[in-house]
Amino acid sequence: MKSDVIYIDSENLNRMVEIPVYGHFGSSLLLLFSTEEDNPYENEENGLIPHLSQYIKAGKVRIYSLPIPKIWNEIALSNEERSKILFDFNNFIVEELLAKIYNHCGQIVPILTAGASKGAFYALNTYFRRPDLFLGTVAMSGKYDIYCHTKGYFDDNCYFNSPIHYLPNLNDNYWLTFLRSRHHVYLMSGKGYGEDPSASYHLSSILTHKQIPHTLDIWGEEWGHNIDTWKAMLAKIIHSKF
Repeated sequence: MKSDVIYIDSENLNRMVEIPVYGHFGSSLLLLFSTEEDNPYENEENGLIPHLSQYIKAGKVRIYSLPIPKIWNEIALSNEERSKILFDFNNFIVEELLAKIYNHCGQIVPILTAGASKGAFYALNTYFRRPDLFLGTVAMSGKYDIYCHTKGYFDDNCYFNSPIHYLPNLNDNYWLTFLRSRHHVYLMSGKGYGEDPSASYHLSSILTHKQIPHTLDIWGEEWGHNIDTWKAMLAKIIHSKF
């Protein structure tokens, strides 16, 4: 299914990053974060990419699959080291990955971030930190309070990577102008086993207060925290919104 693989010898992360690419072209481009840490092929192995194959083959979407870093489950790391890896990962995306994608596409292209579960946190946080660089986000079944990942640790970098903390205090018109002009922010969750729709409701209330356009889409109790839910959700967005 993959059409290519790009490799980045990252100075920020001090390692090689492998990014599978699905589709030769597309009217929309997704930067799709993995759910598992450090597995660039998870989105293919779990069936998500094959489920979207009709849209990929038709040129409706092109997908770059980005593995999330090993941070929160690495017991050998101190809290400060975990925070630093997150800081470096953000810089990797902005300083190295985007340039590589633009070069791979042959031009600067609009990009939406997307992800489920842990990947939803990264996708949404990446977009809201840099709405000048990204067009929007599809965040499925995520939790957007960094405390859920850090188990209580909180420093300045954690604050600036915790959307429910930094967004309420965002008053800079430069960033708000970008956020208020975008129309591709999708917060999605089921109500079934393992899901926590309250996280999406909470973030939606913050965005509404800030007059930031978004779509809150909460599915029923038959939709749990699993890959079948995320297949259906992402397919719905690609089919109806792209």
